[in-house]
Amino acid sequence: MAFWRRNKGDKFSTSTLGLDKTIEELQAQEAAVEKEIGVRFSKAIAKTRDSLNNKLDTIFENRKQIDDQLLDELEEMLISTDIGVKTTVQILEAIRKGVSRQEISDPVALKAVMKNELLDILQHSKDHGVAAETEVAESVKPYVLMVVGVNGVGKTTTIGKLAQRIKNEGNEVLICAADTFRAAASDQLEIWAGRAGVPIVQQKQGTDPAAVLFDALQSAKARNADVLIVDTAGRLHNKANLMAELEKMKRIAGREVQDAPHETLLVIDAVTGQNGLEQARQFTKVANVTGLVLTKLDGTAKGGIAVAIAKELKLPIRYVGIGEQVDDLMVFDAEAYVNGLFN
Repeated sequence: MAFWRRNKGDKFSTSTLGLDKTIEELQAQEAAVEKEIGVRFSKAIAKTRDSLNNKLDTIFENRKQIDDQLLDELEEMLISTDIGVKTTVQILEAIRKGVSRQEISDPVALKAVMKNELLDILQHSKDHGVAAETEVAESVKPYVLMVVGVNGVGKTTTIGKLAQRIKNEGNEVLICAADTFRAAASDQLEIWAGRAGVPIVQQKQGTDPAAVLFDALQSAKARNADVLIVDTAGRLHNKANLMAELEKMKRIAGREVQDAPHETLLVIDAVTGQNGLEQARQFTKVANVTGLVLTKLDGTAKGGIAVAIAKELKLPIRYVGIGEQVDDLMVFDAEAYVNGLFN
């Protein structure tokens, strides 16, 4: 059983793992790993949490009631955390309703409403795109995962970390270096493939990206690989060429593997805030993006951008980068994120 393609709620099985451990031991092991992940994630958003709570404490200081002045200050504060105008409006509408119904009279109740609204936005983003790899049958091989994003957002690093993560969960992974436009792209990806210990298919600079993808698909089939991760060009200034290139690659993938590409992940740098959101808007116009990867979440005090992106693009955040190490790419957990912002 490949954990990465595991249905949510499935438990480890000794027969599939071939390990001399009881189900209880394996479940305990899984719980311990999940707890460690939660701690690391909480630390990663510490800057955003501290900034948010300090500002909230300042707004609530010496206030005995929730009035229009407090709500105006709250609006300004939320926008300053890059949570987005649309998200801010939704939160304030919910708070005003609660106040008018006398359901909100103190900071604790107000924070609870804020948490519920943020979680609602993030949960509803899963209604579109691809929220989990388990939406594709395990019989489909290789699972083709295309990665897009402008140069400099951490796309190459994300691919390396993603390859390591999926490989660690019992899968045969292959990387396709189809960004043949940028000279250093293939070399950088080769280094990350070496770190992750996965093979890579690459050709010389200037080769048709679709041709590289075709070779990679044939190699993946020959190797009986479970997952093929495809790097793509990161230039956005020439949208027409990029769109034509991506469309050609998608046609070839779909011809060689049923319903491929199964996911198209857009990588966004969290540190760039609203600029990153604008890049994301532009990319979704030229690529059939199904999910998002938010990198460098640990490097900003404006981690509210995660909610703004989910709200604006109506796409699920699939992974977040929380550090420089090869294992610092985590599956995004909306509940852990929202709780981590306030606790």
